[in-house]
Amino acid sequence: MQVIRWILGRLILLFNAVFSPKPMKREAAQQQQIDAEVRRIQLYQFEACPFCVKVRRAAKRLNLPLETRDAKQTSWEQELINGGGKRKVPCLRIEQDNGEIEWMYESADIINYLEKRFA
Repeated sequence: MQVIRWILGRLILLFNAVFSPKPMKREAAQQQQIDAEVRRIQLYQFEACPFCVKVRRAAKRLNLPLETRDAKQTSWEQELINGGGKRKVPCLRIEQDNGEIEWMYESADIINYLEKRFA
């Protein structure tokens, strides 16, 4: 079973690389403002997780330089569990203007949030 999951994961990554979406174009000043806002957002993910790939593709399509954190690494895994309450990916960590941290777990919710905020 583990071998099958590994093979499927590699196929997902291959298809993602081959059929990668084109990022949207923005004016330089607008892109710099968005880049600054995105620095306060991190995506906890597994590299070959299909739902994580879906979120990363949406971020690329929106031209968002999201910081990704591999939740298989112990330090990021602990931060995810301590902050968000569970070891589930994808998870978007959002630092609000007032300093509060929001943890968003569902890929569809994450994509909707990114599209509403940055599209």
